[in-house]
Amino acid sequence: MINILVLFMLFLSREALAQTKSEDLKTDQLKTEIIKMDSLLFDVAFNQCDAALFKKIIGDDVEFYDDRYGFNIPYGNEIKALSENYTRAENIKRKLDFCTIDKLGDFGAVQVGEHTFFTNDIPEGTGKFIHIWERKGKEWKLKRIVTYGHKPFEKNA
Repeated sequence: MINILVLFMLFLSREALAQTKSEDLKTDQLKTEIIKMDSLLFDVAFNQCDAALFKKIIGDDVEFYDDRYGFNIPYGNEIKALSENYTRAENIKRKLDFCTIDKLGDFGAVQVGEHTFFTNDIPEGTGKFIHIWERKGKEWKLKRIVTYGHKPFEKNA
């Protein structure tokens, strides 16, 4: 009887391990997808001022909350600001410092992190952010943006 119980426990532990590995693979895939979207949003759309790509990534009903300005409904304004960024003499870039990504049920994912902004390759400021991403089929849309904790760049931070 003890042998059967031990075999049963071994079987259950193997099943639990297989489920854990499957969940780990899904989590890794989710993180890869969101990092790719973050890169498209900032490295391409923002840094290279690609308004068409920016429009494709940002949801039509996006909400934007900022510690400096409060609540904005920026869709049209963000596209305009991006275009103005393109025509500025300064070269403004954003670099992702780090982030965490977690699944939000069947809706999508939450990305929480920090980034640094550069003007003409000189670090100017840092900020924290929360992005809520929605998955529709195979596409991702940025639905909610919260930026906070903005401060001037500190060399030894």
